[in-house]
Amino acid sequence: MTPPQRDPEGASVIPMEARAGENLRVIRETLERSAAFSTIPGWGGAAMGLSGAAAAVCASRAASPARWLEVWLAAALVACVIGITAMVRGARRAQVPLLAGPGRRFALVFSSAVLSGAVLTVGLCRSGQFTLLPALWLMLYGTALVGGGTISVTLVRSMGYGFLLLGAGAVFAPFAVGNWLLGAGFGVFQIIGGIILARRQRG
Repeated sequence: MTPPQRDPEGASVIPMEARAGENLRVIRETLERSAAFSTIPGWGGAAMGLSGAAAAVCASRAASPARWLEVWLAAALVACVIGITAMVRGARRAQVPLLAGPGRRFALVFSSAVLSGAVLTVGLCRSGQFTLLPALWLMLYGTALVGGGTISVTLVRSMGYGFLLLGAGAVFAPFAVGNWLLGAGFGVFQIIGGIILARRQRG
């Protein structure tokens, strides 16, 4: 390593290669902070929507709120597996790290809202307030999409606003209607959004 030099007045002079390395580091960090997370699953998102639509149909025939909850939790698990698998494949195809830079920020924003929904779901189920679950899930998922959409493609944020509107409607809707609003959000919205993303991103 080249030792620091001194000018005629005695002040320390940083070698040129050290300054260049520091400038490159700053530029790289700035690009990582400003980059958009673009490995949102397209066809994977559409597949998630199909599982949501199927869940709405099956849940509408459930004999009890507990059975209804089981159907939607199973659909959520399937959608998570599909979504994570699709994102990992997309990141590998694009040769970008999934949990670094914008991907890590997207995951933090998204997971915070989803985990909040999971905890609140447990609390509402323990008190028997199943009627509020459709509104809770739609609004917190919408919040996750709006937040994640600020560092991702614009369509994700737009979908988030749609989920928020459906959630607001579910607050005042009967339980049976809330189930179909869930189907509209996690089914129809996801399918349409996934197809649009797939066509834009070619995958």
